[in-house]
Amino acid sequence: MPYKGIVLAGGKGSRLYPITLATSKQLLPIYDKPMIFYPISVLMLAGIRDILIISTPKDLDNYINLLGDGSRFGVKFQYKVQKEPKGLAQAFQIGRDFIGSDNVCLILGDNIFYGQGLIKILNKAMKIKKGATIFGYAVADPSRFGVVELDKNMKPKKIVEKPKKPKSKYAITGLYFYDNNVIKYAEDIVPSKRGELEITSINKIYLKKNILNLELFGRGFAWLDTGTHENLIEAGNFISTLERRQGLKTACLEEIGYKNRWLSKNKLMQGIKLMGKNEYSDYLRNIVK
Repeated sequence: MPYKGIVLAGGKGSRLYPITLATSKQLLPIYDKPMIFYPISVLMLAGIRDILIISTPKDLDNYINLLGDGSRFGVKFQYKVQKEPKGLAQAFQIGRDFIGSDNVCLILGDNIFYGQGLIKILNKAMKIKKGATIFGYAVADPSRFGVVELDKNMKPKKIVEKPKKPKSKYAITGLYFYDNNVIKYAEDIVPSKRGELEITSINKIYLKKNILNLELFGRGFAWLDTGTHENLIEAGNFISTLERRQGLKTACLEEIGYKNRWLSKNKLMQGIKLMGKNEYSDYLRNIVK
């Protein structure tokens, strides 16, 4: 069964005020690209071409202006409004018609993933047709995150949201693969004490049914959450260092589409022309050469 992708780019971004008072957090630059390019690139690397962007009523037009219908990258974008943030699991209610009878991958619009073997890990998750796959990452301060506790076989045993005394160092990242049953589960769960439809509630259903898979990102992997001013600077510096050292761009959507053979040479050249003359378009010209 094929997968569709959802990028959740809503919320107020209040932790980043005042810079997000007039714009969506996911439109802020991470070095040389808008933040939302990075989660979209993960979906594209997984081979997902049908993608739904969910954002606020005031910000959605900006995403449409930035991304269009997706043909510039070899994908197809659709857009839906999240009138007010009521939890991550609300994405499956908003995207119900978009998902249809397919499986779905949800990624948060402020998460950046980078590391050797990412495509291999994504392909493994895509092959699982029944159940769900979540991703764990070792962090120094797990009490800030949803934490997955493991049994002796390194399988998920328990999920705890922001535990005061974590029994595991593995935070659950903002990347989730679900079978089509997630639509039904999202309708059945009740709001938490915060009044939100928690993604943890969804994950616990799959865990209880013993069909929750866990993939752990290793030491050579980077997972960046850009929720604070310091995180923004760190992420920008990280991407800048990678690109300047390697001479390769991270999350270049046109490049991914072209290398996946979703874009013809002519279509890519049209996108380059749209970009004008700058370092980004020069990079794309070198790819064509």
